[in-house]
Amino acid sequence: MTERDSIVHVGGYTAEGGGQATGIVAARRDPTTGELTPLGTVAVTPSPSFLTRHPDRPVLYAVNELTEGTVSAFTVGPDGDLTALVTRQTGGAEPCHVAVTPDGAHLLVANYGGGSVAVFPLDDEGVPGTRSDLVRHEGRGPDPQRQEHAHAHMVSPASGPGPLLAVDLGTDAVYRYDLDAASGRLVPRAPRVRTSPGSGPRHLARHPDGRRCYLVGELDATVTAYDLTADGALHQRGRVDASERPGHVQPSEVAVGPDGRFLYVANRGVGTIAVFALEPELPQLVAEVDTGGEWPRHFARIGEHLYVADQRADMVRVLRVDPTTGVPAAVGEPVPVASPTCVLP
Repeated sequence: MTERDSIVHVGGYTAEGGGQATGIVAARRDPTTGELTPLGTVAVTPSPSFLTRHPDRPVLYAVNELTEGTVSAFTVGPDGDLTALVTRQTGGAEPCHVAVTPDGAHLLVANYGGGSVAVFPLDDEGVPGTRSDLVRHEGRGPDPQRQEHAHAHMVSPASGPGPLLAVDLGTDAVYRYDLDAASGRLVPRAPRVRTSPGSGPRHLARHPDGRRCYLVGELDATVTAYDLTADGALHQRGRVDASERPGHVQPSEVAVGPDGRFLYVANRGVGTIAVFALEPELPQLVAEVDTGGEWPRHFARIGEHLYVADQRADMVRVLRVDPTTGVPAAVGEPVPVASPTCVLP
């Protein structure tokens, strides 16, 4: 592997989750052209639908989105190969998101089916120990099919002293927690942030300035802008539509560009990446780019390129982001990957 190359990993749904993947796939990336060269499955593990890395150690974590949810840890080799370390029960069904605290001391998992957040202490090598906490959310929303009970969808730890934020689609809420480092337990901060009824919040993106964040509603196809105070309070500034396209729109991933000028939202159903300029008040839509598929579930910004995992089209699409306008454009041909759900640099 040359200095110009890097490795990315792609998670996906295996047969256990109704998909065609066989586990975690590795691909070699050319930083100049953005081209991906698949290297094959490097870890056979059931439905690794979301991936993350340890901030300091060569360890990758994957949730296994199963009825009896688990999270798996792997050592990452120099060529992207993965060696299994340990698998832990998450204490809830269908874990769909995993994150590591910035200090590398704890692993956090959102159990979608279980409506709960799990905490695992990490040792000095990044290996998860016995689960130290499991907090269950209570309540429901107005959508009887999608919000019949709590559905934790994301856990976002703060980069500084603020609380971590847990996004719950089922209860239309963002929960705030302090993590006690000694015990590994979550301490709730009241009150929780109520979103618009029926919005079904899925993922949020923090702005690099630490003072703003943006939340996508999976069920009402919106983006809500918040001011984020030092003590972790969220003050809503307003909402905008996630897409201008007609038809079914179901937002998935959201991210702020590294320079803080643009917000990117993946829209399933219409198969687009929406680009918003981050103005002082509300995000302003500047472009909406076709991905070539229908169901862009996740994307990752790596250098000048955006890598979009389209779950139903069985592909990862590479787009180059214009550094001036912030608008991405497709480059090359789609990369065949079975049932991809997450791209990890």
